[in-house]
Amino acid sequence: MFYPQAMSEVELIIPSRDLVEVTRVLSGQGIFHQADSSYMTAKNESNPAGGWQEKASAYAALERRILAIMATLSMDEGKPAKKEFDQFADAEKIRPTVEEIEKEVKHTSEQMNAQNKKVEQLEGIIRQLEPVNDIDLDVSALRNSRYLFSMLGLIPAANIERLQTSLERIPNVFFTLREGSHQSVVWLTGSQNNADILQRAARSAYLNPLVLPEEYKGTPKAIIQALKKEMEDTQNNLKETREVIVGHHDTYIKQLQSLIWDVRTSRMLADAIMRFGQLRYTYLIVGWVPKKYLDSFVQRVKAVSKEAIIEAYPTKRGGDNQAVPVALDNPRVMGPFQGLVTTYGRPLYGEIDPTLLITIMFPLLYGAMFGDLGQGLVLAAIGWLLMSRKVKALKSMAGLGGVILACGLVAAFFGALYGSFFGFDTVIPALWMHPLENIMSILKVSIGFGVILLNIALFLGIYNAYVARNWGRFFFANTGVAGILLYWGLLGMVVSVGGSFLGVSIPLPSTIFLVMLVVGGLVVATSEVWIRLVEGHRPLIEGGIATYGIQAFFELFESFVSYLSNSLSFVRVGAFAVAHGGLSSAFFVLAAMAGGTHSVGYWIVLIIGNIFITGFEGLIVGIQTMRLSYYEMFSKFFTGGGTRYEPLALYPSKEN
Repeated sequence: MFYPQAMSEVELIIPSRDLVEVTRVLSGQGIFHQADSSYMTAKNESNPAGGWQEKASAYAALERRILAIMATLSMDEGKPAKKEFDQFADAEKIRPTVEEIEKEVKHTSEQMNAQNKKVEQLEGIIRQLEPVNDIDLDVSALRNSRYLFSMLGLIPAANIERLQTSLERIPNVFFTLREGSHQSVVWLTGSQNNADILQRAARSAYLNPLVLPEEYKGTPKAIIQALKKEMEDTQNNLKETREVIVGHHDTYIKQLQSLIWDVRTSRMLADAIMRFGQLRYTYLIVGWVPKKYLDSFVQRVKAVSKEAIIEAYPTKRGGDNQAVPVALDNPRVMGPFQGLVTTYGRPLYGEIDPTLLITIMFPLLYGAMFGDLGQGLVLAAIGWLLMSRKVKALKSMAGLGGVILACGLVAAFFGALYGSFFGFDTVIPALWMHPLENIMSILKVSIGFGVILLNIALFLGIYNAYVARNWGRFFFANTGVAGILLYWGLLGMVVSVGGSFLGVSIPLPSTIFLVMLVVGGLVVATSEVWIRLVEGHRPLIEGGIATYGIQAFFELFESFVSYLSNSLSFVRVGAFAVAHGGLSSAFFVLAAMAGGTHSVGYWIVLIIGNIFITGFEGLIVGIQTMRLSYYEMFSKFFTGGGTRYEPLALYPSKEN
């Protein structure tokens, strides 16, 4: 839980005759993370991939075609049959079956698409004609005139006068066939010689012309009747086509679901074999297995290939382990918070997994900023609803439900401490303090709590450097021993001047902290020299003494600013607690303006206010909590960039 799962690197050499059986075991267990060893294929082999690349490509193409058919038929993939893989699917036998189904489904699908398109076109023409439905005019007379240009359409009523003014010097006939408060039906006609001018003027006045295909003739009313009859016939045909699609779905669902999993598992195994190293009579396989599964893994492989040679090497946390896959091993209840960690980055194999820390810290910070017993319980109920997956539209947010549930419960706890219940501060007694009445106290506590968290983060960073045997970072970096001396010296000097920490008077010898401040500052400023010295890099100083001096100064200045800003950032915890109470008070003022406590308006305003606070402020507090976690805490000890553990598995498995 404190570290990713311990991994063992394994190397297997297996006879060619056992290739399929061993691959089946590797993928069937779902614990072997494969590394690409194809580069170790013997150079004298004429066909190093053994034809597996072509097989994988053939399976991938078949898989895409089957998925396309299933998408057309609105068919899900279903679940794979619970059976062990026994042999590769025969692509040459499957392909004719897929092609036959594809041809039949494609023909029906094209019919349905064409009918849908036709219905849309007919609806569009009817929409054009409906505004001029009562105009007794043969629209075909407006087309193909040798001498006259005509335009029938809709124009904003306010633009009619402007259009007429712009055409005063151009011979034309302009009729308003129907007047409306917003739009009018107009008919503009003139000489074909002036067609371009008339069109430009009509466009500038936003005249929307009626454009009909050549085959439609008669009055708009007659055309609409004919179009509705045609659309009704098309919709009947579309209904029949959809029934055919449903028939295809029922006919082929079991067959296609079986085919997709047969082809997919074959493709996955072919992909895996393609990345094996191929020798003359053997295959070389390299990868990682979680240490706790190593014995059972070896036994399973030996059971199907007695001549297999298996070498396993425990992988140490320290050193260069960038390529080691990272499988996080946390209890299920911490899963939502593990998602917050992996959103920022997956820890390296040798790094501490911060999931436990953020599981405790995230709800604590959130609850302190959003302390209200009633609103917290509402948030907890929303989180539980999301986790239950009872609302289909919100299933994608189920992972976030656990975070919201925990934050809501802690917010309710802090609400009891603050004496706040749906914004009321007189319903329940404050077990600790009212933020609005103790602003300076809660701000000081926030900074003190932030200092404690930052120290925890710094110690975790030092421990990570120790595990990685990165002595340069351990001793000299601004997140190492020198950095924590600098931070403590800075804190000590501040407390010495103020004389208290978290309101408790602490007499401190300022000389000790001054020494820590100076020593830590000098080491951090010259950290590059010390790190290069420890790591054996030369020269120790690049670019000359003067350039390095400027760089050292700004390095120290940046560290000072960083520690100061990181510590003060936690002021926002208390500030949001105060703002939360202030916003609630503002809604109480608005409610009082709407009437007394016995009026309906009073309670409506309070309900709207609580909904606003729970939704809008709840979201903002979540963003601020995430910022404190990622930028103030994680930046001190968390590197990230670990390789995700993706074991070979024939069938879907949970997130690792």
